[in-house]
Amino acid sequence: MAKVIEGLYYTESHEYVKVEGEYGYVGITDYAQHALGNVVYVDMPDVDDEVTAGEEFGAVESVKAASDLMSPVSGTVAEVNEALEDHPELVNQDAFANWIIKVKLSDPSELDGLMDAKAYEAFCEK
Repeated sequence: MAKVIEGLYYTESHEYVKVEGEYGYVGITDYAQHALGNVVYVDMPDVDDEVTAGEEFGAVESVKAASDLMSPVSGTVAEVNEALEDHPELVNQDAFANWIIKVKLSDPSELDGLMDAKAYEAFCEK
């Protein structure tokens, strides 16, 4: 079973968001990195780009496939995880420690539409 962390918010497209104050750290879940296999490239937006909940913000490429990244929240990109530019495999080592983008949330109420850890676990078992 893939690792799921309590206190995070999850999407059906296997992204998570960890909220700290007015910011959300967005990445792919452990389930997603297992499904993708060895990650070889992470395509990220630029700082100050706008992201919209439910819309694409980048992609993750593995030796098996490429997968679009869908933003779980709307807001402005405050930071990108630059370590992933040279070491995309960090996502495989620990998907939750190696977030992809940090977003200044423009509408925190969007979090209400996401799954909690228990709901996400049940979703992944289907």
